[in-house]
Amino acid sequence: MTVPRITAVRLGGSPALPLLVLGPSLGTSGRALWSTCAADLSASFEVLAWDLPGHGTNVAESRPFTIAELAAGVLAMVDDMLAERGEQGTSFAYAGDSVGGAVGLQLLLDAPDRVDAAVLLCTGAKIGEPEGWRERAATVRASGTPVVLERSAAVWFAPGFLEREPDTGATLLHALQDADREGYAQVCEALATFDVRDRLHEITTPVLAVAGAHDVPAPPASLEEIATGVKHGRLVVLDDVAHLAPAERPDEVARLIREHAAGEAPADPSPTVAEVRAAGMAVRRDVLGDAHVDRAIANTTDFTSDFQDFITQYAWGSIWTRPGLDRRSRSLITLTALVARGHHEELAMHLRAARTNGLTTDEIKELLLQTAIYCGVPEANTAFRIAQEVLAESDQDS
Repeated sequence: MTVPRITAVRLGGSPALPLLVLGPSLGTSGRALWSTCAADLSASFEVLAWDLPGHGTNVAESRPFTIAELAAGVLAMVDDMLAERGEQGTSFAYAGDSVGGAVGLQLLLDAPDRVDAAVLLCTGAKIGEPEGWRERAATVRASGTPVVLERSAAVWFAPGFLEREPDTGATLLHALQDADREGYAQVCEALATFDVRDRLHEITTPVLAVAGAHDVPAPPASLEEIATGVKHGRLVVLDDVAHLAPAERPDEVARLIREHAAGEAPADPSPTVAEVRAAGMAVRRDVLGDAHVDRAIANTTDFTSDFQDFITQYAWGSIWTRPGLDRRSRSLITLTALVARGHHEELAMHLRAARTNGLTTDEIKELLLQTAIYCGVPEANTAFRIAQEVLAESDQDS
């Protein structure tokens, strides 16, 4: 295994306090992304950030590496730090944004006994598409990191942030401009091969997934997938945040980390209405598809708008986001209820959603056979007719 060299950046706090390790986003440095947030955390933790190869205080690697190898490098760096404290081999708390969150997921899989609690922000179990990452790596190798400045400024920050916080934005964009082109490209290529979606169920460490409502590279649905996929997960969606939550909302992120990693009592344990609605819209789009939801929104009138908000907030935001059942199970339950009640228009919609949620044609057939016994043959007969039409259309579209 190639273990990249990882440099540590001390951001405050006493060695007598628990250790908190902070991971960066691609194109940023640990200090540029986390310094304001760390100032609030240093009363509860000794705060240690790390820099990606070719970023901040670190140098680029001579060979390519994977996210798993990057996580091994982070763990080696942490062990050096713990050795200084006389605590080598002990556990620590972790928080990471974007690729820093991906490294956090890898640590939870590869060294589950080393991380007490994890806060994963603006990330995913898979981020983007491999070809997109490889194209960006080639572009940056050829032209340097300034070539991605405009795109990064557009997706890193929520609307209005650069006008409100020009100094913070400038610091982060300068960190990107100063990043080594080879180091940036190496991280892109590592992200191209990163996909741990089928392993989330292995993670037993408590995870808080934090999404930005305006995040494009890692939308709320990506964080919801993590929160529902791990054994003990929770999702928080932050309004007016895009991809760099620790810089955009440092006070709020620090509070969430203290609550999750240090056990600080929440000031308000309940999510806001806006957070619930944003999470609901993310799941609704993920399950039903953007085209369906966009049509529903386009057809909304003054008469129906309150009902649309109600469905998004309570059905999708309060029920479909709960961690107790996965989406496959919720689809099975929903289809059964719709057959029993004869809601045929909704049944067609949720048959399409069931395919999105991973149900096979054979599984849907078995469910409908079951409804013939418990809901009635006439109800199942109609459901089979609708399902045959919907599934045939879905197969044709595929």
